[in-house]
Amino acid sequence: MTQQTGTTSLHLEVIPATPDQAPILANLIELYAHDFSEFLSIDVGEDGKFGYPTLPFYWSDPDRHPFLIRIDGKLAGFALIQKGSEVCNNRTVWDMAEFFILRRYRRHGAGTKAAHKLWALFPGPWEVRVMQSNLAAQPFWAAAVASFTGEKIAPVRFELGERRLFLFSFVSGNMPKGDPSEFRP
Repeated sequence: MTQQTGTTSLHLEVIPATPDQAPILANLIELYAHDFSEFLSIDVGEDGKFGYPTLPFYWSDPDRHPFLIRIDGKLAGFALIQKGSEVCNNRTVWDMAEFFILRRYRRHGAGTKAAHKLWALFPGPWEVRVMQSNLAAQPFWAAAVASFTGEKIAPVRFELGERRLFLFSFVSGNMPKGDPSEFRP
């Protein structure tokens, strides 16, 4: 997929992360966690890292899928997909567990295109959870879901432990409307 941003053409790829790329993903998760420390009460450990204890499961559990996102061949973000709802115990739901685009690539459509590719790869019911305090993420996910499904999906407010969240629920077919080549990994 090629995307125009000003005068720059961006080539976006969503690539399954291999076990030998786990350290790369772990490094990107540190940037992601730093961003989220604005919304969550998380602290770095004594080693100076936030960490992500369940990351190794993304290579050992068949219901978890790690991805790297590249733009013009450069690392631009990651996504962690898992099967099973964290909200309603439905094991058939795909969950966007984590999703991150580096600030440099935000607001140019890269995140939306990456999300669309991921949703197309895993047909079926989906859930995307967004913290109510993350005001920038709410319109992003609303627009990404709407442009993928072709309809506005109203999020549902709920609480998960102490977290207040919005939940977008929708179904992905084999391919969304549009050019199918846009959605191949």
